[in-house]
Parts: sequence; structure tokens; C-alpha cells
Amino acid sequence: MNLIVAVDKNWAIGYKNKLLVSIPADMRFFRDETTNKVVIMGKNTLESFPGGQPLKNRTNIVIALEKDYKVKDAIVVNSIEDALKEAEKYRSEDIYVIGGASIYKQMLPYCDIAHVTKIDYCYEADTYFPNLDQMEDWYLAEETEEQTYYDLAYTFCRYERINRK
Repeated sequence: MNLIVAVDKNWAIGYKNKLLVSIPADMRFFRDETTNKVVIMGKNTLESFPGGQPLKNRTNIVIALEKDYKVKDAIVVNSIEDALKEAEKYRSEDIYVIGGASIYKQMLPYCDIAHVTKIDYCYEADTYFPNLDQMEDWYLAEETEEQTYYDLAYTFCRYERINRK
């Protein structure tokens, strides 16, 4: 299973249920990676999308604690365990965990590849992603040349779990 995330220098990912910044190349990378694939997210992440609607051209699995939560064109489950069970119906390499912070943290042990856009800036933030550089079972497998969006520098990184299954 994969995950995909954009982080700042402190591995921050959001503030007040919004992304820290919108970089067109990062959005394009996200779209290219996840289109026609399966995305797993929490309810708050879904509700942060335009109109609170699922992403088009993807199988959306939404984890919501409320038993009666329903979303048109999405599969709603009520726990990480239920999301993992639902994910078994798909090829592991076609599944992307897309947030938010609690979902990333709980799903990280089940992921083997992390696509991380690293932004060379420190934002005001209230949600963070685990720092993979400090985790013994993850390593930086690939990193692109530094790119810029106006005065913002960023790189696309691919982390892999050591001893992947």
C-alpha cells in the first residue's frame, strides 16, 4: 500500500483542516498518481474537498466513526480495520492513503511506499506527519531535483519501507 502527502520542513501537513499550500505541480503529481486507483481517507479530509465530494475517477474509501455517515460515490467504513478489509479487494500497489494526520498515523504500518512532497518552508500548522527520516524502518529511495513555485522550493521524494514484504 502507498501513501501520498505534502510536508513542510517540520513534517507539518495542515492547519485548520486545510492544506498548508497548494503547489500546482504537487496537485498534478497527486492526480497522476491516484487517478483510477483507490484512495483511503478520513471524513475530515473528504469534507475539506470542494463541496465535500469524493475524488473523481478513483475508488474512495472514507473512514468515519459515525455509523450513519453516508457519502454518494464513496465506500464508507467505520474503522481502520474495516478500511483494511475493504482494501483487500484491490491490488496493494493501487491503494493510496491520503490523510488526514490520524489516518496517516494509523495506516503507516500497512504502507510500503510513501510519496512525500517536501516543501522547504516552515508553516503555521496544527497537524503533522511522522518524520520518516527519523524512522529506522523507512529510507529515502528517490528524490527529484529541487523545483520552485514562485519563491517556494520543494522536492518529490519516494520513501520505501526497509524489508518490504
